Amino acid sequence: MNAVIYARYSSDNQREESIEGQLRECKEYADQNGITVVRTYIDRALSAKTDSRPQFQQMIHDSATHTFEAVLVWKLDRFSRNRYDSAHYKRILKNNRVHVVSVTEPISNTPEGIMLESLLEGMAEYYSAELAEKVSRGHKENALKAKFNGGPVPLGYRIDSEHRYQIDPATAPVVQEAFQRYAAGESIRSIIESLNARGIRNSRGNPFTKNSFQTLLKNRRYLGEYRYKDTVIPDAIPAIIDPDCFDAVQRRCEIHRQAPAHNKADVHYLLTTKLFCGKCGTMMAGESGRSHTGTVHCYYKCGTRKRSGKTNY
Repeated sequence: MNAVIYARYSSDNQREESIEGQLRECKEYADQNGITVVRTYIDRALSAKTDSRPQFQQMIHDSATHTFEAVLVWKLDRFSRNRYDSAHYKRILKNNRVHVVSVTEPISNTPEGIMLESLLEGMAEYYSAELAEKVSRGHKENALKAKFNGGPVPLGYRIDSEHRYQIDPATAPVVQEAFQRYAAGESIRSIIESLNARGIRNSRGNPFTKNSFQTLLKNRRYLGEYRYKDTVIPDAIPAIIDPDCFDAVQRRCEIHRQAPAHNKADVHYLLTTKLFCGKCGTMMAGESGRSHTGTVHCYYKCGTRKRSGKTNY
């Protein structure tokens, strides 16, 4: 009898060695039972809770070629952790005269075997759901302590040995510069070109694009705010940007969102981040306006006056 081997692992706790162990035990089973292994299908770091697994789908598709009669798996949970997916794809295989064999879970071809197989599949789904609950609960506890929960680390931060956010002295000034320049009136394109020309990269190690730059500008972690799903904790992590600057940036982002054409103006304010109000000391922001004659006038305006809207400041 010809057979194929399907192996899979899904979490960070399992690695390539897990695949090697599965293949070894499946091949030993095949040798002991006179089965010829004609191919192996391997999905790495993909959960069996879903059927969106390229090699799994390829195996199901190849079963229609009638070149093998069995699929060997280390355990049934390698095939699927979803009872409905399991039943659906086993039916497809059965129609192609292929059956699934668990090499470490002897299941007889009897009514009792059907019950045992259903029990094992139910336990696999239960374990998967329970594990997801535990992971979610762990993430919630981490969130309440403002600890890092995985994913990309925002530019300007690093994660210490206790999984807490700390300011990265090498990249935090870049974040501050980006916010200050944009708040002062410089265009996104100009700032991106400047940063990329200096070899500065975003949090993923890639050159800045408009999207990645806008994501940076909207990241409320820079205010010290920690968010995880519905958990929001202000002042939970070290802040990089002060509230006034952050609010000024959000207002300008909103203006450009409502009138995208404004963002296309290529006006370079040479005194950006260098000019401060003589009355209150706030950074002056670049502004422009069109007169009744259609002429565009560029000038600097006190950041406090700009945010407050006062005309008699």
